[in-house]
Amino acid sequence: MEKHIKVLVDEDGDLERLDKYLALILPEQSRTYIQALIKEGHVLISGAKTKSHHKIRAGDEIEVNLPEPIALDIEPEDIPLEVLHEDGSIIVVNKGAGMVVHPAAGNYSHTLVNALMFRTKDLSDINGVLRPGIVHRLDKDTSGCIVVAKTNEAHRKISAQFEHRETRKEYIAIVRGVIKDNHGFIDVAIARHPVLRKKMAATPEGRTALTRYEVVERFSNATILRIKPETGRTHQIRVHLSHLGYPILGDEQYARPHRSQFAFPIPRQMLHAMTLGITHPETGHFIEFTAPLPDDMEFVIGELRKEKIR
Repeated sequence: MEKHIKVLVDEDGDLERLDKYLALILPEQSRTYIQALIKEGHVLISGAKTKSHHKIRAGDEIEVNLPEPIALDIEPEDIPLEVLHEDGSIIVVNKGAGMVVHPAAGNYSHTLVNALMFRTKDLSDINGVLRPGIVHRLDKDTSGCIVVAKTNEAHRKISAQFEHRETRKEYIAIVRGVIKDNHGFIDVAIARHPVLRKKMAATPEGRTALTRYEVVERFSNATILRIKPETGRTHQIRVHLSHLGYPILGDEQYARPHRSQFAFPIPRQMLHAMTLGITHPETGHFIEFTAPLPDDMEFVIGELRKEKIR
């Protein structure tokens, strides 16, 4: 059944953001889930719908309706996983390119979640039946490190680390074009594309997005980059590099159509989450995990080096 909650805002909540205040009042729910509830009209202030960034006032009455989880039959599937680490709190996986992280409309099978459910019954349920254990995501065609929470406590703690930029993330990308500067910093806001809703766009009206990069190796018409995103916006690295004029090789969504300048196939977008560092939710120790560069990216780099020698 739907759960109905009423909260009277006290003095400590005066002028606080609605979503932030509810995250404190409802610690078992993630802030992302709370924002979704607000957007879908399940949160009312004095009987009226509002937005996540609304500043509440002492004395406001907040009504929260927590919908009953949708009973969907997400089947465990025996899909091989490359597990980098597992303990009682977390699982760290080297996700392969081509694998969707969690089920969604029209795609309820062959995802990372299906594979995880076959491996263990211990996954956090904060994000509901479609995203058990999922704290953060990687795009379907991005490979590399992803951490999954096995308990709700671990989920809340790791989510907070991502939100407060306390994780360490390092990616390897191969981009089209030769970047001259050895280091760079991209500070360009990102928002949903105004027309193409599946895409993101660089725009001053968006949310702050920060990306650092350094050149690893240059070729005749490509560059390998080590990338350290300081924020975690959707498609951030892909959007930022495309905006800079150096789109990721194989990125069909953010690279302008062009005649291939390479004599070998580019199998998918050349982006890999190489390193992920988090504070372990149970021990409190900072730990890092590394996913080796996948074979398809090694192949492309090898071909680029051959062209460089010619």
